[in-house]
Amino acid sequence: MLPHKLTLCLFLILLNSISVLAQQRKPPTGGRLAIVVDERLAALRATPQLNGRLLRRLSRGRLLAVRSMKTSADGIAFFLVNVSSRTHGWIQREAVVSPSRLGDDQRLLTLIESSQGFDRITRARIFLDHFPRSRLRPSVLMLLGDTAEELAAKLSADATRRLKQSSGDAPEFSYFLNYTGLDRYNRQGITFVFDHSAKRFHYDGSAWRELIRRYPNSPAAAEAKIKLDSLYSQLRKN
Repeated sequence: MLPHKLTLCLFLILLNSISVLAQQRKPPTGGRLAIVVDERLAALRATPQLNGRLLRRLSRGRLLAVRSMKTSADGIAFFLVNVSSRTHGWIQREAVVSPSRLGDDQRLLTLIESSQGFDRITRARIFLDHFPRSRLRPSVLMLLGDTAEELAAKLSADATRRLKQSSGDAPEFSYFLNYTGLDRYNRQGITFVFDHSAKRFHYDGSAWRELIRRYPNSPAAAEAKIKLDSLYSQLRKN
């Protein structure tokens, strides 16, 4: 059994995570769905050319509707996309993925693997939200969980340093679980539990549990079980 306080913290942050994930943006109409995954290339232009007039920069995770495609004279493919009911333009094909386009799940996985830190988290979240039937989901769930646990160590050090001089009437653990560095992860559905004795965050293990539940016969499931057992062991120890 996990310590009572730790179990309560885990329950509360899981409830908050469910609320965050339930808030889905509605995609624009007028074409097949696409999602911005590489903001380095996500310039919306007035014409299908790299030197075309810039309309705006699109953020990672932005939902688009692809209307058509055109290749420029220098061989770059552009999609004509609707950003909203009143905004449309051309965007480089490599900036987006589409759940209906064969091979885009593999292309996004490759981008996830080459990413680091929070960038990997956000791209993995896009994959899990928009490729529900992909055979690559176990690999993405494992990457998401492993990356979140790696980042927990850095978040712990950052929070300890920033809260060192803080004092107040609230319980110490509540300051840690309200640490602003956690906010952007929470918006991605990533939550952390706090080990009171060690004053350290750990990833709550949601991705590993989903992997075991939904893909019990996958090679990654056995590894996920080992990671969860290790997590629970560390939490019980402290």
